[in-house]
Amino acid sequence: MQLHATPLKAERQPFDPAYDPNHDHIPGTGKDYAPTYWIGTAGPEPEDDGPITADMDVDVAIIGSGYTGLSCAIHLAREHGIKATVLEANGVAWGCSTRNGGQAQISAGRLKRSQWIARWGVDIARKMHAEVSEGFDLFRALVREPEIDCDPQDGGHLYIAHRDKVLPNLQSEVRVLNETFGYRARMVSRDEIHRDFVRDSEARGAMYEPDGMGIHAAKLAFGYLRLARKLGAKVHTASPVLDCTARGGMHYLRTPGGTVRARAVCIATAGYTSPGMNTLTKHRLMPILSNSVVTRPLTDGEREALNFRARIPLTDTRTLRHYYRMLPDGRVQIGSRSAITGRDAANPKHLNLLLEGLYRKFPILRGIEIDYSWWGWVDVSHDMMPRIFQPDPSQKLFYALGYGGNGVMYSAQAGRRMAQMVAGKGGGLDLPIFTSPLPSHGLLTPFRRLGQWGMYRWYYLRDEIL
Repeated sequence: MQLHATPLKAERQPFDPAYDPNHDHIPGTGKDYAPTYWIGTAGPEPEDDGPITADMDVDVAIIGSGYTGLSCAIHLAREHGIKATVLEANGVAWGCSTRNGGQAQISAGRLKRSQWIARWGVDIARKMHAEVSEGFDLFRALVREPEIDCDPQDGGHLYIAHRDKVLPNLQSEVRVLNETFGYRARMVSRDEIHRDFVRDSEARGAMYEPDGMGIHAAKLAFGYLRLARKLGAKVHTASPVLDCTARGGMHYLRTPGGTVRARAVCIATAGYTSPGMNTLTKHRLMPILSNSVVTRPLTDGEREALNFRARIPLTDTRTLRHYYRMLPDGRVQIGSRSAITGRDAANPKHLNLLLEGLYRKFPILRGIEIDYSWWGWVDVSHDMMPRIFQPDPSQKLFYALGYGGNGVMYSAQAGRRMAQMVAGKGGGLDLPIFTSPLPSHGLLTPFRRLGQWGMYRWYYLRDEIL
């Protein structure tokens, strides 16, 4: 197995494979990127503004330089004339934004439309659908910006049933999407999947959604960086926020190189949110590890055998779902669950579990060389939905967190919504994701990982055996 990594810059510290946001105070300072396909093939990193080297005063400080933080900076400048200062612990988009599967879907959080209706009623669910649809339109527009060249593969999303027993649920969801939301999803048979999309051996049928796009994760992030800096934002790398406190109407963000005093703060740290950074975000997320691999380029014979006609995002119906697709350069990428703790992340059993998932779908690929392998933390909220929220009305502090693995697309809209709130123009944002905080795990907080261990076993039984 051949694994590629980004060449270390002289000032970078080695990547820490055992980093765990539940225990480590910060993600590090100036550490190298995870050895992802995205970083390995993105080309040179765009310039940033380097680390904080002295105390400074700013109007708006954004913690985290991933998709959400950079989108917030872009929209603060473009729509409200505010030039933000972005603080990043390591390199730009070091966390979720360069470790995901590069799949943009018309979703936010982990819940389906039918679950929105059950939780909030039809009227709010329809408004949520409109919000997510607007978010996809915004994402498509950003991808067309001249600064952003991220190899987009537009054309929809296929949600593939891995067992016959889940087909009725997919059929029900298609009816809900069409009849309640006017969204033209449709069912696709196993034969149609094999003929028109891909010869996935597990597929029993699928739900096709017209909106879905594959992108190059790091090229998207680096494009956001170029656009944000063009609009006047400052992006300071190797500047982790050690703590963030408020007094006298100002926020004090302490970094190794100096304290940033800000009138408003936006937190966009996703699965890399340190418990000690601020009391308003402490233990409001459950960080979950996800593994991903990318194969060597397929041969012509392998492509023909797999009939990989579709270059769109593919997802299966397991609770701990597999996300996979054919990349523009002819490689297959697949990701799914990983270890529970950071110290166990490098255990080869998790890589082998993912590879077995690849082989079940595409038996002809058994034993294929893997060129890239990595893992990263996903920000899962307690109720499986994100929040863009001001948790304390007395403080100008906002966060956009909790995408649950569906943040590639909606993070653009979330950053824009957070910018509206900072600018005092969030009055019309009345959906639950804008008006309520991330729920706490309460008394269960110390036992979350024990519960995760048990739930993973239950999910396996339910998805594969029962």
